[in-house]
Amino acid sequence: MEPNSVTQASTSRVLSVCTAAPLPVEVVKMKSKVKWMAEQLIIRMEDFQFPSSLTPTDDLDGASSIVTVLEGYNSLISDTFDGVSQVKSEISSLTGYVDQWRRGHCSEQRPKPSVPGPLQNLLSRKEFVHTVTIEALMRVKELLNLLLKNLDHLESC
Repeated sequence: MEPNSVTQASTSRVLSVCTAAPLPVEVVKMKSKVKWMAEQLIIRMEDFQFPSSLTPTDDLDGASSIVTVLEGYNSLISDTFDGVSQVKSEISSLTGYVDQWRRGHCSEQRPKPSVPGPLQNLLSRKEFVHTVTIEALMRVKELLNLLLKNLDHLESC
């Protein structure tokens, strides 16, 4: 084998291995956009009066669980609650963006994550519309703050 063909073969192998994972630039752009969207949502949610912090919190276990939790809480936020329509729309946009990223970059098919305890608890109390809406908004805000502290959760599926 000629030296040139060895170099080409090695380069070809390196390129094929490198293209299997998302490019770092894509990851940086995705994290930057999610960060911006989450920060905007938190600012918008400052208009709502919330009691002190909640326990327990939802676990962030990759993009799939983030999508599941955000979709779940968004479905519990009542459309009749004053001033919430823009927040719901932005939660949907953020969820859609993370879900689109996950579908395009996660080759492994993980089972749909189970609904976490705090969300499950709220689902069982849907008849208390305004109370559930306030708690769902609080939990979304808490989840976004957790996400902003560690955007690396987005990289796992």
